[in-house]
Amino acid sequence: MHVDRNTFRTAMSRFGAAVSVITTDGPGGRCGFTCTAVCSVTDEPATVLVCVHKDSRTNQAFKTNLVLCVNLLNADQGELSASFAGQAGDDMEARFRRVSWSTRKTGAPVFDNAVATLDCSIAEIKEFGTHNIMFARVYSAEARPEQAPLMYFNRGYHGLGPIGIGLPLSTAGAAGG
Repeated sequence: MHVDRNTFRTAMSRFGAAVSVITTDGPGGRCGFTCTAVCSVTDEPATVLVCVHKDSRTNQAFKTNLVLCVNLLNADQGELSASFAGQAGDDMEARFRRVSWSTRKTGAPVFDNAVATLDCSIAEIKEFGTHNIMFARVYSAEARPEQAPLMYFNRGYHGLGPIGIGLPLSTAGAAGG
């Protein structure tokens, strides 16, 4: 027997996750959504996965455009995250007016002041449960290491402290090392 939905969601709320806005543009239209389900798949070829709910209004645009940009939000962009999550009542054009953006190789909107961006083409889409998993090949990547990312933990937004502060990690005894 599997765990029930509410118990699972409560447990998952304790997993801190970086907050991104995933954007696309092309024949299916320009749109974006707030997402914490982004994961590196492989570095050769550089590939990430992004999960989107199958019933999302943005889902079809990604399937049509076959491009996306992962825009990792900075600690000061909680309101932007809420807007792209549909919590501010903004239509899609108003959401994009809230942020300065440009484009790179794929044409997907790239946020100018994101902590990191990954401009990608969608190589494959798999359905699983309530979501589509988009496997995206990275064509360009940018990082702004001086910025702290926006995190989502325990159903709320949190910024990380100053970058570079923390204990050094020891590799002695590490598995696989």
